[in-house]
Amino acid sequence: MVGWIVLEGGAEFGGRMAEVDRRALQLAGGSHAPVRIVPAAAAPDNNHRRAGQNGVRWFQGLGAADVVALPLVDRASAEDPAIAAALAGARLIFLLGGFPRHLGETLAGSACWASVLRAYAAGAVVAGSSAGAMVLCDHYYDPERQELCAGLGLVPGCCVLPHHATFGRTWAGRLAPLLPGATLVGIDEQTGLIDEALEGPGRAWRVYGRGAVTLYEAGAARAAAAGEVVALR
Repeated sequence: MVGWIVLEGGAEFGGRMAEVDRRALQLAGGSHAPVRIVPAAAAPDNNHRRAGQNGVRWFQGLGAADVVALPLVDRASAEDPAIAAALAGARLIFLLGGFPRHLGETLAGSACWASVLRAYAAGAVVAGSSAGAMVLCDHYYDPERQELCAGLGLVPGCCVLPHHATFGRTWAGRLAPLLPGATLVGIDEQTGLIDEALEGPGRAWRVYGRGAVTLYEAGAARAAAAGEVVALR
């Protein structure tokens, strides 16, 4: 048994994101499911506390009764046994947006990431918005250094372009030649994908929210709106 993955394009905790996150909470087991928020991506500009508490209020507003923003902000805290234990017992783990490289390097190979994988294998939902979604894939783009980085690999063969309707689409032409065999997944703000749709022998992904998801594959682009199902490699 494995759980579900949620990829969100950014502008979390508002508007049409309620559709995505309510569904994620439902898949996690409902209002009493333990929700644990990881604010590490917001730590480089010292925004992690505010962002974490925004997440707590948001999920409480959606009906969640057990929501905690964990003090997971850097590599040292990613090895903390108490934080790792909290993640292992979670049913919905949410990685906030911010700085993707800091988040990816914080989690890669850590005790906390091992706990996330254990929770996912036991049926938990693993969600990420913007930087949080980016690092879950095989590769992610670091816009600060303009470098392609190895991701955490939970979503193989893919690279997420968040905030696609604003600036994310400008990354597609740059990244396509660097990842010729990958699917570039452009996700608009207030839009999400959940791998809940059964199509054939494997899982496909359903689009939720305000905008669209655009897939770039083999030199072509295809957009899907809310309610549509798309297949990722």
